[in-house]
Amino acid sequence: MTAGEVLEKVTITPDGGVHKDILKYGTGDETPENGCKVSLHYTGRLTDGTVFDSSVDRGEPFEFELGARSVIKAFDLGVITMKLGEKCNLICAPEYAYGESGSPPSIPPNATLIFELEMLGWMGADVSPNKDGSIERFTIVSSDKRRGPNDGSLCKAHITGKYDGKVFEERDVEFNLGEGSDIGLVEGVEVAIGKMVIGEESRFKIKPKYAFGAKGNEQFNIPPNATVEYIIKLNDCEKGIEDWKFTEEERVEHSKIYKEKGTKYFKKENFSLALKMYKKCVDILDNNSDEESNKLKAAAFSNQALCHQKLNEHFEAKQACNETLKLEPNNIKALYRRGQCNITVAEYDDALLDFQKVLELEPTNKAAQNQIQICKHKIKEAKDKEKRIYANMFTKLAAADKEDEKPEDDVLAKCGEWKDEDANLASERKSGDEWTDEDTKREADYALERDNIVMI
Repeated sequence: MTAGEVLEKVTITPDGGVHKDILKYGTGDETPENGCKVSLHYTGRLTDGTVFDSSVDRGEPFEFELGARSVIKAFDLGVITMKLGEKCNLICAPEYAYGESGSPPSIPPNATLIFELEMLGWMGADVSPNKDGSIERFTIVSSDKRRGPNDGSLCKAHITGKYDGKVFEERDVEFNLGEGSDIGLVEGVEVAIGKMVIGEESRFKIKPKYAFGAKGNEQFNIPPNATVEYIIKLNDCEKGIEDWKFTEEERVEHSKIYKEKGTKYFKKENFSLALKMYKKCVDILDNNSDEESNKLKAAAFSNQALCHQKLNEHFEAKQACNETLKLEPNNIKALYRRGQCNITVAEYDDALLDFQKVLELEPTNKAAQNQIQICKHKIKEAKDKEKRIYANMFTKLAAADKEDEKPEDDVLAKCGEWKDEDANLASERKSGDEWTDEDTKREADYALERDNIVMI
C-alpha cells in the first residue's frame, strides 16, 4: 500500500468489497453523480506494491462517464463518493475488479487492487437538448419517485437563480411545461424541470444560450453572455397531454385549445410563445385530413406567418404562408402576408402577383390596392437603377474603347532615321561596288534591329 497517513476509513459496499482510505479530504459538500464526466488521476497497484497502470506517469488525467459501466465496478462505486480535491486509496476486491480471469499480463486472476485516486473535477450530467454541455445537472436531493413532467404538464416548483454566488431571483412557480416564458422563466429552467422527477432537488448550470443570452438581464444585474445557476425543487406535476392516444375528434378539440392559447400569447406580444402554440395546433392534427382539421391548420399556419413577421423572420413567414395556401389557395390573409414578405426580401414581381390575386378575390381591398402601387413603384425604381448601372457600365466601356483607338507612335518612322553609317553604306551601293561578306552581315543586323523595334 502507498505511503501516507490515513485520515478516515470508509466502507462503500455492505460486504466490504469496496472501501477507501482517505489520505486528503476534499472541499465542499458535493460529489459527482451518475452521468457526470469525471476527471481524475490514478495509480493502480497490486497488493505487493507492483504498479500496473498510472495516469500520473502518462501525465494525462483519466476521464470517464460515471455510471456508464465503462470502468470496473469499484471505480463507479468509489468515485461517486469523492469530493473535489480528495485523495484516497480505493481498495477493490476481485469481484468488483477483474474477477477470476484477471487482466493478463498485468493483473493476475482473483487479484485485489489498490488505486490511489485524486479527484480533479467533474462536469454535471448533460441534460441539454443537443448534448453540448450547455445545461448540466448536479443532484442535491434524489427522489424515489418515478413521475416527471412531459410537454404541457402543469408543474409546481421552487426555483433559486444565482449568478456569481449571489441570488438574483427566488420564487415558487406554477406553469404548463412549454409555456414558462409567460411567467419569465428562461428556457434552460424549463428544460431542466422536464428532466426531473417529483421530490427531486438539483442544481443546474445553464450557459447563456439557454439563459439570458447576449442581452443579459438588466433587472437582475446579469451581464451579457453569462452562465447562471438555478437550484430547482420539483414539488409536483400533473401528467401532460399524450396526443397519440387521442381520437380524431379529441385532436380537433385540443388543437382548438392550442390555437386559443396562441392568440392569448399573441395579444400579450409574446410572439415566440404564440408561435409555439400555433405549431402545436398544427402538429396535433398531423394525421387529420377532414375539412374542419384542414381549416384549423390553415388558420394556424397563417397565424404562424404573422408571428414570424413580428419576429422579423420573413423567410419563415413566407414558408408558413405557402403551407396555408396549399390548404386554401384563395386564403386572402395568407396571400397578403406572403406579398408583404416578398416586398421585404425585394421580390417585387412576386409580391405584385400576390396583391393582384388579393384584389381579384376582393376588389374593394384598399390595403392590397396600396401595396400594388408600392410594388409598381419599387419595380420601377429597381428598373431605373438597373438602367443607370448599365448606362454607367456602357459609358465606361465606350471610354475604354476610345482610349484604345488612339494612334500608336510610329515606331517605324522613328527607327527609319538615317545615320552617317547608313549614308556611307548607301553611297557605297550607288557607286557600284560589289557586296562583300561584311556588307551582307551589316545589312542583316540592320534588318534584325528594325524587326525587333516593330514587335515591342
